[in-house]
Amino acid sequence: MSKGLKIIPLGGLQEIGKNITAFEYEDEIIVVDCGMTFPGDEMLGVDIVIPDVSYLVENANKVKAFFITHGHEDHIGAIPYVLNRVNAPIYSLKLTNALIKNKIKEFSLDLELNDVNYGDVITVGPFKVEFIAITHSIPDAASLAIHTPVGTVFHTGDFKIDFTPIDGVKPDLSRIAEIGQKGVALLLADSTNVERSGFNESEATIGETLNELFQDVDGRILVATFASNVHRVQQIINAAEKHDRFVALSGRSMLNVANTAMELGYLHCKEKTLVDINQIHQYPPEKVCLIMTGSQGEPMSALTRIANDEHRKIKLTNKDTIIISANPIPGNEKAITGVINKLMEKDANVIYSALAPVHVSGHACAEELKIMHSLVKPKYFMPVHGEVKHQKTHAKLAEDLGMNSKNIFVQENGDVMELTKRSFKKIDHIDNEDVLVDGLGVGDVGNVVLRDRKHLSEDGLIVVTLTMSADDGRILAGPDIISRGFVYVKENEDIMESLLQKLRQIVNTLREKGIDDWNTMKTTIRDELRRFLLDKIGRNPMILTIFTEV
Repeated sequence: MSKGLKIIPLGGLQEIGKNITAFEYEDEIIVVDCGMTFPGDEMLGVDIVIPDVSYLVENANKVKAFFITHGHEDHIGAIPYVLNRVNAPIYSLKLTNALIKNKIKEFSLDLELNDVNYGDVITVGPFKVEFIAITHSIPDAASLAIHTPVGTVFHTGDFKIDFTPIDGVKPDLSRIAEIGQKGVALLLADSTNVERSGFNESEATIGETLNELFQDVDGRILVATFASNVHRVQQIINAAEKHDRFVALSGRSMLNVANTAMELGYLHCKEKTLVDINQIHQYPPEKVCLIMTGSQGEPMSALTRIANDEHRKIKLTNKDTIIISANPIPGNEKAITGVINKLMEKDANVIYSALAPVHVSGHACAEELKIMHSLVKPKYFMPVHGEVKHQKTHAKLAEDLGMNSKNIFVQENGDVMELTKRSFKKIDHIDNEDVLVDGLGVGDVGNVVLRDRKHLSEDGLIVVTLTMSADDGRILAGPDIISRGFVYVKENEDIMESLLQKLRQIVNTLREKGIDDWNTMKTTIRDELRRFLLDKIGRNPMILTIFTEV
């Protein structure tokens, strides 16, 4: 049996999101993070995308624990789906565990959640996992030092280096440096912002901007941000209190996260500041601040519903000011631009990152990454948490810092890497495809279904119906055509009539030839109608044939 440590990224490489990595030594596996991502435009009707954990399911008896770096959806969102199949204890800091607990309530799962503190070392078989304080856009974010028999693996998690964090918990760079001095075999580091030069602004700078914006507004202020960005929510509340405004929360995730953060002491406000959204009409507009979801243009979010005049509590006026305190996640640009345009059509004052410094990222820029590399001083490096361009750029950054290019590994999901005391290399690859969640269905939507959905969305559907006698095969009714999403029938009667004539001609020809095999008839009808429509109007709708025997 190999004495090497297998490191298997099951998500988070060549993509932003869906972060999950397995670490296997002999007969024991631990897993870091368990996230989801949102579907691309081509994934019609899909709700979320989760990692393929077939390898973990096949080796469920080896999986001993999950270690979660922080409470963002791309790190905890798949837990209800994955741990339903591979149940193992979860270790994370208090706020992260509380957010996981909220999530699994909806799934009635019985999971073992263990709170840890910074500095704690959890021993699981041959692994000793140390939680180290780091700053990110959510409290209780941690880097992990994974001590193994073949060396230490340092996993940064999502991080930035912020020396003036809102909660006062600074990154523990001295401990990271100490671990680096003792020797780190492998570094796995966040690559999201590697293309951005310099340093990130501190989260504290947003508070200054918000204070200036609140000072100049007479009407209501509506702020959209990530529900999980507790530090940002705190600064919005601080600005509201400074300018004598009451605060209401809108959006399910905003209410869930804020209430949890308040119960645990991560979010603070004066007793009378927070009011129910149903009560805000009782206060003058200049006394109202609404904090809500929708900074990414999500279809069902509070901000989108307000923009579409679909929010039951809030009707927009030209006196309102909307602050979008977030940057679009790659892929969401079109959605959020559409929401901004709708808000501006209503003459509301909209402020977003292109107009004012109302957002800072939670991910390290290039100079912060250089600091991390210089402190950790790894023998080997594998960039994670990024698309290919981020991974490649991060690899170049490490090389510029003097690292041997042979010790830098740009990999993809499913690659099985092996770390020994003498080497780090790829030894295998396991199949690793996205698992699509559509409603209650997990994994039952695949490429064929997506292809059909795309086909339907582009060209529509034609259904051919035919009723035949069970005794002698005579046609009793039809053939008829039903059209959905193909053409507007009332304005295209000539097309539909010529299509019906062609169908009857095909059926008559089949009957004259004595062909009564249903499969042959259906195939012939589909092929002939498809050719006819392509020649006549250049369209290729999906064609279904339904034969009924009476």
